[in-house]
Amino acid sequence: MPVVGLVVHECLFALRIVWAPKIKGIEYETIFEDLSNKSPSLLHYNPVHKKVPILIHNGKLIVESLVILEYIDETWKETSLLSEDLYERAMARFWAKFGDDKVVTSIFQGFFLKEGKEKKKAMVEAMKHLQFLEDKLKGKRLFGGERIGFVDLALGWLANFISIFEEVVGLKIVDEDKFPLLSEWMKEFSDSPIIKDNWPPQDKMIAKFHALYDATIAAAAASK
Repeated sequence: MPVVGLVVHECLFALRIVWAPKIKGIEYETIFEDLSNKSPSLLHYNPVHKKVPILIHNGKLIVESLVILEYIDETWKETSLLSEDLYERAMARFWAKFGDDKVVTSIFQGFFLKEGKEKKKAMVEAMKHLQFLEDKLKGKRLFGGERIGFVDLALGWLANFISIFEEVVGLKIVDEDKFPLLSEWMKEFSDSPIIKDNWPPQDKMIAKFHALYDATIAAAAASK
């Protein structure tokens, strides 16, 4: 059975399993999901969370994007995403989880979807978390060193979605003067051919997140 990935371009996390197989030269079939109208396939393959991404390999299902990334890296050894060094592997897992637990939460669920004092508080948290990433890049072009690795893919959404959030909200998040290394990483990562050729359409994303932001602000105003 071929490798099949159920993904949705609008999902911050699903892009990881679009990029990883391409980096490794794996042939696979992609099924794009509309999460506003979930297909029977999605509900069948992931009845617990009913979410993407999902990887199907040899009839087996793997869910959760970071778990899928590790599965891909361990199954197809070409162009390793994780170091063979056990400490470096552990640190890569740590920073990937930090990105999901702290960076996504403070920027998307906090800064982007909040207003007033809650937005300001989330912005402070986001700046603190982004500074950790800035420090992590000292002496390196990429989080993976000289080539795209596990952490780069885990944090890759920053290189595209940050500019979308900034445009929608009208505020700068990643300032080049404050975060020069992170800004340079975002540019280098997004300019990589495999990454650049597999971004979702920018205009579609801006329209989608504008609608989400407007609806969130309207709901918050109505609840006051």
